[in-house]
Amino acid sequence: MSELTTAARTRLFWACFIALVTTAFAFMLRVQLMGTWEVDFKLDKTQVGTIFGAGFWPFGVSIVLFSLVLDRIGYGRAMVFAFLCFVSFALLSIFATGFSMLYWASILGGLGAGAVEAVINPLIADMYKDNKTKWLNILHAGWPGGLMVTGIVVLGIGDALPWKWQIALILIPACIFGVMMLGMKFPLSSRVLAGVSYRDMLAQVGWGGAFIVALMVVMELTTNVFGIAALQQFWVQAAIAAGIAVVYGMYARSFGRPIFVFLLLVMLALATTELGTDAWVKDLLKPALNSAMGIDSGWVLVYTAAIMMVLRFSCGPLIGALKPLGVLAASAAVVTVGIWWLSILADEMAVGAMVILTAATIYGIGQTFFWPTTLGFVSEQFPRGGPMTLNLIAGVGMLGVGVLGNPWLGNVQDTHVVEALQTANPVIAAEYVGDEKTSLFGAYASLTPEARNATGEHAEAIAAASRTGKADALAAVSILPIFMLVSYLSLMIYYRSRGGYKPVEI
Repeated sequence: MSELTTAARTRLFWACFIALVTTAFAFMLRVQLMGTWEVDFKLDKTQVGTIFGAGFWPFGVSIVLFSLVLDRIGYGRAMVFAFLCFVSFALLSIFATGFSMLYWASILGGLGAGAVEAVINPLIADMYKDNKTKWLNILHAGWPGGLMVTGIVVLGIGDALPWKWQIALILIPACIFGVMMLGMKFPLSSRVLAGVSYRDMLAQVGWGGAFIVALMVVMELTTNVFGIAALQQFWVQAAIAAGIAVVYGMYARSFGRPIFVFLLLVMLALATTELGTDAWVKDLLKPALNSAMGIDSGWVLVYTAAIMMVLRFSCGPLIGALKPLGVLAASAAVVTVGIWWLSILADEMAVGAMVILTAATIYGIGQTFFWPTTLGFVSEQFPRGGPMTLNLIAGVGMLGVGVLGNPWLGNVQDTHVVEALQTANPVIAAEYVGDEKTSLFGAYASLTPEARNATGEHAEAIAAASRTGKADALAAVSILPIFMLVSYLSLMIYYRSRGGYKPVEI
């Protein structure tokens, strides 16, 4: 990018890095403080879930919408919007009087996070167009770095610092990146400089990609946001998405790049593997960590975040040797082993500290390169898509976790816990297993609310079944990275048949 001096490029990179750290602060603070808010504001579980979910779907909606207009409004305006969202998130949370203010604060945090990613991914890919995957990995070290810092602060100080002051911590990175952006000249995107038309950019996604994106957005809005009962049948949601895809296709005149459309589907599995299992791992390892080390299981997430940060900063040689698809395939293989091993440890009460740390290390290494390397692969193979292809892949990932990933993980857990209790103690199961329900993933049964209040022998049986069932469910989730591994190996074979992997020049 000849428009920027080396000093300006460096300053802009670190401003983008700190902006991503800010999004991590917003996420981790909500995770750590949700229990406190539940008590202080007398929230029920539905309200807690609604507040937490409000931090996810706005991200996906925001990044999709900004992708459509980013080249026209400019990077600077989008970053101003993000900064204002983060400040508003902090102020609304600090002065919250109940559910409503916390809900809207969470929405603003999600919108700000989506705006940040909509800007920083294409911006860094354009600034470092000769080594996109490496620099996107370094940029995304900001996410685990932010998680690590926030986790250390919150877990370290505990109740010593009131939660309102903990929320105010987000203003530190927000103000830093805001000041760094002042007076900054933002470059034009490579797509614009190369004269690639807006229609051609949309054609890279095509109606095939538009259908997948629209389906995720429609499912999220009709099911989890507005709760419109008449629109919650899958065929209705698919019909609405198809209508949007038809309109999109009439303008773009393209199905989309087949590999990109395929990657959108792979991203659903990737995002669930990386984001969906983190909180689950914390819950599963709680008994083993308390028994072996006497520490909060939240420190596992801090530890794996530290691993991710260090490895992303030093990713250059690995990416140079294996290329993006090789890195993704290796990551899928490693994380499969990590998830399987953690599922075994989760059902063991007497586990050594080093064994737990080793398994957590493998899990952390495995998921390190997924997200930024996927972004790098997309930016290298579909540069004519500009911010559209790069940001829609991230948007689908985030929406997919909320719409499909987390509900599927919950369904898998419910099913395995009930099966474990019915196998171990059918008499107690008959008392605490509820009626059969239906979901997008088929019929299932779950424990009744009364199971939480069980005592004595019943409580022990339910706790043991829950531990075993959740561990078995985690092992079942390893099917996702296995699917990813097969997908990446198939793409490697495809590119080898065409003379090897090479970045595409506009």
